[in-house]
Amino acid sequence: MRVIIQKVKEAKVTIEGEVVGEIKKGYVLLVGFTHGDDHEECDYCARKIAKMRLFEDEDGKMNLSLDQINGQILSVSQFTLYAATKKGNRPGFTEACDPEIANELYEYFNDQLRSYGYEVQTGNFGSHMNVSLQNDGPVTIILDSIANRQ
Repeated sequence: MRVIIQKVKEAKVTIEGEVVGEIKKGYVLLVGFTHGDDHEECDYCARKIAKMRLFEDEDGKMNLSLDQINGQILSVSQFTLYAATKKGNRPGFTEACDPEIANELYEYFNDQLRSYGYEVQTGNFGSHMNVSLQNDGPVTIILDSIANRQ
């Protein structure tokens, strides 16, 4: 499982001009799954994100978590996080998880984030989405469940 975490001042997802998810201050999560991912990876990533301290305290240090600033989450599924680009110029997606399994894991992951008390907005799994955001910092963190657990 791979999650790109972007600290934002605001963000939204639109599909065919209609807003389907929108937040103010918080995190945009781009979420991808690979073969063998399961609920354990989702639990790990949700726990790390819930406790991550990316917001500035009164001294300007990244010391505050999402709950301490009453932040929100916009979670967007993105199978392209597992694009293979080593050979040729067209990415391959054989490392991305089967869509049915990925959708179940994505829903489970978002439910885990909600269990920490966060408001979680989403896009629509498998849809062509437009994501707009104002990255704050900019702060962008890559969280990989396999690499971080070893």
